[in-house]
Amino acid sequence: MKFQRIQDLRTDADLSQKQMGEILHISQRSYSHYETGTRNIPVEMLIRLANYYNTSIDYIVGRTNDKTPPKSCI
Repeated sequence: MKFQRIQDLRTDADLSQKQMGEILHISQRSYSHYETGTRNIPVEMLIRLANYYNTSIDYIVGRTNDKTPPKSCI
């Protein structure tokens, strides 16, 4: 499953894959695998991404189009 939304969020934030890898404490290559869907994103990493972008995991994985995190996540 390709995760287009994490690529879109990253490019909207004007970040490179290398910068995102550094933020998440993973290699650029690992991050690239997440974007392309060649590797599943671990739940811990989904949480980090959602927290970093101030959105929900549901938005990242395409279950909702609402970027706003639920109030319980704020």
